[in-house]
Amino acid sequence: MYTILVCDDDKEIVDAIQIYLSAEGYSIIKAYNGKEALDVIESTEIHLALLDIMMPEMDGIRVTMKLRENNSTLPIILLTAKSEDSDKVLGLNVGADDYITKPFNPLELIARVKSALRRYTKLGSIVSEEQNIYSSGGLVVNDDRKEVYVDGELIKLTPIEYNLLKLLVKNKGRVYSINEIYELIWNEPSYGADNIVAVHIRHIREKIEINPKEPKYLKVAWGIGYKVEKY
Repeated sequence: MYTILVCDDDKEIVDAIQIYLSAEGYSIIKAYNGKEALDVIESTEIHLALLDIMMPEMDGIRVTMKLRENNSTLPIILLTAKSEDSDKVLGLNVGADDYITKPFNPLELIARVKSALRRYTKLGSIVSEEQNIYSSGGLVVNDDRKEVYVDGELIKLTPIEYNLLKLLVKNKGRVYSINEIYELIWNEPSYGADNIVAVHIRHIREKIEINPKEPKYLKVAWGIGYKVEKY
């Protein structure tokens, strides 16, 4: 059974989410501000966090930043209002995996939670019968250990960043469109995928490139998509 933290200062929203996710067999822990959320994560095994962006004491973006500063790979889905477009991008930039706009459809909520947990489970499963290593120059992805190295230095990535980079390194030289990347990594139709994919690409570049503005590895094919260069 997966344990999911639901954090929102609106208790009715938290209770509603608990009803939806409990019906799917998930165990739910509730919190009502960012500090409570961090305390829960530090003291309890959590498999996914649903965090509202706008909360008292500490908002969802600051919670996300704190977790990623500690190299946590916990999947994070932000709950946002329709008017918070800039916050959505900021949240993805600091390490959130996805976002859901309120008011949300319960079926969409469940689908996004299941998708994030599938990615998390896949990343955490490191048992393999053979060694799967993909590389391009000094960029190395060890898929057995779920580790990424650049010039011998271990790079910390979130689950989505890891799976996206692995896709491109494994198929280096091939250009993937934004829609292809989204459908392969998020396992759902690519409506409105441009912003989400672009933000994660930018975040990966900041971690693996010496100069993200002049990338060596992760390159754009203008008007088409992205690829990892062959070396």
